Parts: sequence; structure tokens; C-alpha cells
Amino acid sequence: MAARVLFFGLTADIAQKREMEIPLEAGLSANGLLEELRQQIPGLGGTKLHLSINQKFATGEEIVRDGDELAVFTAVSGG
Repeated sequence: MAARVLFFGLTADIAQKREMEIPLEAGLSANGLLEELRQQIPGLGGTKLHLSINQKFATGEEIVRDGDELAVFTAVSGG
């Protein structure tokens, strides 16, 4: 089982890549996946991150499933 992770903005700069595939354990939550990413990419540790799953904003409690596409990004503002 695996999910595709896309990085945008500052997170892409920190990760030094735009996307990666990450193996999944059954029952892994979105928050759990963020913690795994922070361990694999230490520069993400001090950054407030947001996550979407299959183009829908995630709260962190969702279970990540095989084949899901996740987007990781920092806060975005506009005017």
C-alpha cells in the first residue's frame, strides 16, 4: 500500500522535490502520515503544515488509503 504525496510552495523547497510515494501502514491517519513525513524530511518539523487528501482539505483524523493523493502545503493567504 502506498500514497502519492505532492509538495507545494515552501514545502517543495524544504523537501527539495515536488512529489514522492510513501508506503502506508493499514489504519494510518493523515496526522500520522504528516509525522512520518517530518521524520523523513526533518526541515518540515518546524513548519505549520496543511494537508489535503484527494483535493479535499483534511482535518488530520482521516484514514489514508492505498492510492490516495495527498498535498502538503503551508498556510495560504490572499486578498
